[in-house]
Amino acid sequence: MKKILSITIILITLFTITSCTKSETKSKLDLIIEKNNYIIVDVRTKEEYNESHVKSSINIPYDEIDEKTTLDKNKTIIVYCRSGDRSSKAYNTLKELGYDVYDAGAFDKLNLEKE
Repeated sequence: MKKILSITIILITLFTITSCTKSETKSKLDLIIEKNNYIIVDVRTKEEYNESHVKSSINIPYDEIDEKTTLDKNKTIIVYCRSGDRSSKAYNTLKELGYDVYDAGAFDKLNLEKE
């Protein structure tokens, strides 16, 4: 009986510690948003953007990002697309151009306000 009680107490303690740790940990995206020094770029096509997009995002299709792209280099650029493939390409291009970039991946998985 004492062993069962001890094991139960240990399991409850571990569960409590694990639950608190997960809920208190912020994602990198959360930390970027919290700093409020970012630009969100939807790198999908104009048609996809017009169907729905993250509120306050701008649309620059990934294949139009080049050395002529002018975004504020003092801000973190958050990129996303439909599945994560195009945002990965845009991420690499923007990194090469000297931007601080975060690849947020797929549009449907983002927990940001959409319109």
